[in-house]
Amino acid sequence: MYCHAVFPVIEITQVGEARRQAARLAEAAGLNESLIGKISVVVSELATNLVRYAKKGEILLRPLNDAAGPGLEVIAVDHGPGIVNTGRSLEDGYSTGGTAGNGLGAVKRLSTEFDIFGSLASATQPGGTVVFSRMRAIPAHKRSMFEWGTIERPAPHEIECGDTWRIVERGHELSILMVDGLGHGPQAAESAAVAAEVFSVNPFAAPTELLPIADRRLRGMRGATIAITQINACDNKLTYAGVGNIAGHLRSRTGEWRKGLMSHNGTVGAEMRKVQQIEYDYPEQPLLILHSDGLQTRWLLENYPGLINCHPAVIAAVLARDFTRGRDDLTVCVVRSTSPFAI
Repeated sequence: MYCHAVFPVIEITQVGEARRQAARLAEAAGLNESLIGKISVVVSELATNLVRYAKKGEILLRPLNDAAGPGLEVIAVDHGPGIVNTGRSLEDGYSTGGTAGNGLGAVKRLSTEFDIFGSLASATQPGGTVVFSRMRAIPAHKRSMFEWGTIERPAPHEIECGDTWRIVERGHELSILMVDGLGHGPQAAESAAVAAEVFSVNPFAAPTELLPIADRRLRGMRGATIAITQINACDNKLTYAGVGNIAGHLRSRTGEWRKGLMSHNGTVGAEMRKVQQIEYDYPEQPLLILHSDGLQTRWLLENYPGLINCHPAVIAAVLARDFTRGRDDLTVCVVRSTSPFAI
């Protein structure tokens, strides 16, 4: 399952439904009873906070089954007034709503991975809070060289998302696929699934090999825009090849160094005129942001002080919340290298 299940939370009756759905997803993913209990607590706390403090909010749920092991991802997103002091909000006993103030601290303790970002609303900038939690069945024994997060949503009134993505890690290498099937709905989702199937057979093949195969497979179908990004941490290099309007941005963690990744015009499966993979320098601990055209292009991380230092899933959630076009499928993928590349 690559898309989040999304549950709006506006009133207190929806808290229980979000908790039950999280338990069902966790049980279907084969998680044990103890972990399901922790997940239920986390979802209840986050959903209750949405009702108490936010104007409107959502709980996003996604089962995990990657190299770090099975688990569940929970992201709470709101458009509320924002948290003034996220550090204090994690302290037991701190509350701005007259409660015991143990909620967010408990969520952090129960999480394998946790992060939070709050921004205050202004005349030019939306406000709100994003809380991210991943709970794993088995804590990771070896830290990955990469951390990543994605947000993906179907177009309004659609069940299937015409965007998809894949991320595969192999030692010091990472390969990322992002696909936007043309249009939206079932036919776009079918095209995206075929492209993902091509990628999954050999995700570390050269992009100039994978894209022509996808082009042949997608003939007679809706077609898609596709970008493939491959990172080799030992060589401090990033290889990128894109056809169509997937947007790619690479920047240093300090924001002093940034570069746009170049895609060529065309449609895979219809008019793929040119395939070119370009190699970029990949500085230590950089940030990679990829997104489909369901996200506006006018976002600036600098407008959110401190956001660039957050977990990639939080960055993706903030961008998706504040800059969705609201009429198409949307995918945002953010990847960061976690440490200098000493192998």
